Amino acid sequence: ETTRDWKGSQEAQECGRLGENFESCNQRRDSPVMSLRAALPSIMQAIRVSRFGGPEVLQLEKNVPLPKPGNGEVLMRVHAVGLNPVDTYIRSGAYARKPELPYTPGSDAAGEIAELGAGVDSVKVGDRVFTRSAQGGCAQYALARAEDLQPLSSKLSFDQGAALPVPYLTAYRALFTRGQAKAGETVLIHGATGGVGIAAIQLALGYGLKVLATGGSEAGLELLQQQGAHAVFNHRKAGYQDSIKAAEVGGFNLIVENLANVNLDADLKMLAPNGRVMIVGNRGRIEIDARDTMGMESDIRGVGLFRATAEEVAASYVAIQAAIEAGSVNPVVGKRFTLEQAPTAHEDVITTKAAFGKTVLTVEH
Repeated sequence: ETTRDWKGSQEAQECGRLGENFESCNQRRDSPVMSLRAALPSIMQAIRVSRFGGPEVLQLEKNVPLPKPGNGEVLMRVHAVGLNPVDTYIRSGAYARKPELPYTPGSDAAGEIAELGAGVDSVKVGDRVFTRSAQGGCAQYALARAEDLQPLSSKLSFDQGAALPVPYLTAYRALFTRGQAKAGETVLIHGATGGVGIAAIQLALGYGLKVLATGGSEAGLELLQQQGAHAVFNHRKAGYQDSIKAAEVGGFNLIVENLANVNLDADLKMLAPNGRVMIVGNRGRIEIDARDTMGMESDIRGVGLFRATAEEVAASYVAIQAAIEAGSVNPVVGKRFTLEQAPTAHEDVITTKAAFGKTVLTVEH
């Protein structure tokens, strides 16, 4: 990096606001901790949860101390946070792993690097990044492990960056890591208009699979057609499964199932020999006939992103980043809420009957 290039960089501009000359600031930026803390606010806005419960426990506080990155960490200036169903389970206290109270929710976040902790040399201040491991992403600033950061392509907005981590890692795991999909196979995305469903369509098409998909509204079906699905079906219409079977008489090699407690029994009757149902969503119990798995020697496979190894996540990101640059991955952001509207967003992500892309919280500064 030349002196001229650096003098025009964001770091140099920050130093200028601090009243430092080039030599002193350039020396400081090479120190173990690249700190522009004097240029950062001392407090921030953040959602805080002091007790488990309904959406009303999400409280926006405006005087939360700014966190400081430790060894191997960065401080992110957050621009957008992806809201996942699991966030609502954690908030309610129904999730197996409970955070220590009080806590700030939000792990899928996109933004810019604001400060580097000791030992971090993989990114620099000002870099656009996204992560699935933000420590309290529903805030103006959040800590994250440097090793978990991914560069955010200039092709995507911050909102789209926040829509990437859990949905696309889950979809990739369902299709390829666990589902072992092969080019030329046929996949049904059952309940495809949400974040994971859209991700699965894009990744499957990019890999050369034939994709059929279902949605629950006319707008949703139009969205699925825009994403390139070969055929779409309204799963709220009586008899829609017969229409699917008629469209794919040989059965499906793979079904990505987003509501197993409703659809699993029917899914098993739509599989090709050696077909696999990948369960990525479930909200209750269902009775099935196990004989359906015997005739086709089919599999029911659960998908839990928390079970993914670091190596599997890294390999998934390589494929996802390549698909972004190739243009086959382009996250669809549906509803947008502000931090102040977090309770409404949490209520909506669980109660909505017609998902439409990824729900995102936008963060103002």
